[in-house]
Amino acid sequence: MELEPKDDELDLPPESCHYRDEGCEFAISCLNCPFSRCIYEQPRGRQRWQKRLRAGEVRRLFTIEKKGIRELAIQFGVSHRTIQRALKRAKNE
Repeated sequence: MELEPKDDELDLPPESCHYRDEGCEFAISCLNCPFSRCIYEQPRGRQRWQKRLRAGEVRRLFTIEKKGIRELAIQFGVSHRTIQRALKRAKNE
C-alpha cells in the first residue's frame, strides 16, 4: 500500500537526498521559479512560452503603436504570415 501525498502537502526531498537546485535561465532555483509547472517538463515548453511572449509584443505594437505587418516582420525577423498568425491568435483569445 503506497501513500500518496495530499495536494496541500509539500513534496520535499528526503533528508538523505543531496539535491542541487541549480535553477535555469528563468529562475535562480527551481524552488523560486515563477512558473507553476516547469516549462522544460512540457513538450516544447520553452518554445511555446517564447512564442506567447512574442505574440503579445506583436499585438501591442500593432494595436498601440500602429506598426504595420511588414514592419513587425522585419523587426522580429519572421515572415509576414507569422505576424498575421500571431495577430489572429491574439484576436481569438
